[in-house]
Amino acid sequence: MEVKKKDIRALTKDQLRNFFVDSGDKAFRGNQVYEWLWKKSAHSFDAMTNISKETRSMLEESFVINHIQVDQMQRSTDGTIKNAVKLHDELIVESVLIPTETRTTACVSSQVGCSLDCRFCATARLKRMRNLNPDEIYDQVVAIDNQSRLYFDRPLSNIVFMGMGEPLMNYNNVLKAIDKITLPEGLGMSPKRITVSTSGVPKMIKKMADEEVKFNLAVSLHSAIDEIRTSIMPFNATFPLKDLREALEYWYAKTKNRITYEYVVWKGINDTQKDVDALVKFCQFAPSKVNLIEYNPIDDGEFQQASDSALQMYQDTLQRNGITVTVRKSRGKDIDAACGQLANKS
Repeated sequence: MEVKKKDIRALTKDQLRNFFVDSGDKAFRGNQVYEWLWKKSAHSFDAMTNISKETRSMLEESFVINHIQVDQMQRSTDGTIKNAVKLHDELIVESVLIPTETRTTACVSSQVGCSLDCRFCATARLKRMRNLNPDEIYDQVVAIDNQSRLYFDRPLSNIVFMGMGEPLMNYNNVLKAIDKITLPEGLGMSPKRITVSTSGVPKMIKKMADEEVKFNLAVSLHSAIDEIRTSIMPFNATFPLKDLREALEYWYAKTKNRITYEYVVWKGINDTQKDVDALVKFCQFAPSKVNLIEYNPIDDGEFQQASDSALQMYQDTLQRNGITVTVRKSRGKDIDAACGQLANKS
């Protein structure tokens, strides 16, 4: 029976150092391999050119590097790039590069499918197959950074965890990936350029606050009225707004970081003055920003973009109450790469 090789990127630096000592080599060899794996994103042991052929052969016999592959790439008329990313077990996730004049943002996935059941999101209709490993999240970022340099002549500037999956339902792996992305021995990106977007898992928001994470938090809110939020995001019955708000108060008390709310306004669902008044009330316990996001249909027509006048009402009321608000136009709609549209149609 063939023994399944371990993915070398599951080892810590200390474990790699110990492996070499146990093999009769020097500990520093582990540092070299670690740098190839993370700082230089090596896809194979052969790429590790400052390591002897014998050592590379030994690594090949003991380990694998389960690297992702960009299986298919689509480019939108607005410059957005969507990647269908093939994992080592043939499962597919999607990631998106979103360019503007001044920045390039990577929108990355954290799960194959999704743990939650938001009715307006195409990804939620897919069964959750598994969580992504830290290296699979990291690889998406590296691939998009390479595309940014190739097509836009600049490095990646920002990362948002707004792809497939609920990041806080894959908490440990997401945080390990962010460590690798931010540490000098990894990609060395500032955590302030990273935003983790959650539909709202109170216990995990408090855990992040306790661990004093340095990245930004965004909450997919979409309604500050429990009955409405539960009708569009059924898991809200388990994690009601009262618990979410308490967790966010705790987050702000610990981190002093402003909270961003992602909010789609739909016709006939949350487009009245009562809805915006509830949102204002929900936002007032801590400095916050509301991103009003254009809705991207997912075929069945149940959810429809609200009127311009409803959006204007939201903007006016929020601004009048001292809450920062921006309207986000969607990018990559023509290739199903916009918010809520990632569903592996390819």
